[in-house]
Formats: sequence, structure tokens, C-alpha cells
Amino acid sequence: QVQVVESGGGLVQAGGSLRLSCAASRTAASINGMAWYRQAPGKQRELVAAITSGGSTNYLDSLKGRFTISRDNAKNTAYLQMNSLKPEDTAVYYCKVSSAWGFDYWGQGTQVTVSS
Repeated sequence: QVQVVESGGGLVQAGGSLRLSCAASRTAASINGMAWYRQAPGKQRELVAAITSGGSTNYLDSLKGRFTISRDNAKNTAYLQMNSLKPEDTAVYYCKVSSAWGFDYWGQGTQVTVSS
């Protein structure tokens, strides 16, 4: 079992920045990938960014250059730095942790609201 807790969401004006954190309750050795997803009202959940245990990353194409995912294995935490935020980035952001034994665990989400 892995508990996943997101934090860092909030209300920001367009053009602003936020950094989300995702803390996992297990050590890095128990975790493979960590990823951020988002779900806007009336839309499907979509992958925003992912990072492997080795540090390889991938992003939703439309977000490249504005969002950066990183990971601190010593703290069992992943981060999502979001810059130049736009109103269309408004969504609930979820963290997914993929365990070494093959199960995925989700956090409860953190709301990001970007005002125009």
C-alpha cells in the first residue's frame, strides 16, 4: 500500500506560477514511476507529465516548455513546476505513483484555478 498526498494547488492569475508536490509514503526503492494527471470539469483525465525512477520524463506535448516534472528520491516526492499558467490549465491535478509490485496508487487531487 502507498499513500499519496498532493499539495500546492490554489488560485493564481494568468501568467503566474505554482509548484505542486506529491509525497509518497513508501521509499524510492518501492516506487517506479510517478506522474501528474489533470481533469477539468466535463473532460477526461489526461496525463500531464511523468518521470521514471531513473529520471526520464515525458510531457503532454502542449505543455512542453511551461511545465517541468522533477523528483527527489530521498524525500519520496515528485514536483510539478507550472509556469505561465493559463485559464485552460484550471483543473484538479492528481498524482499517480506506480509501485515496484505493479499497482498504481492515486492521491485525492489538488485544485488549480487560473483566473484571467
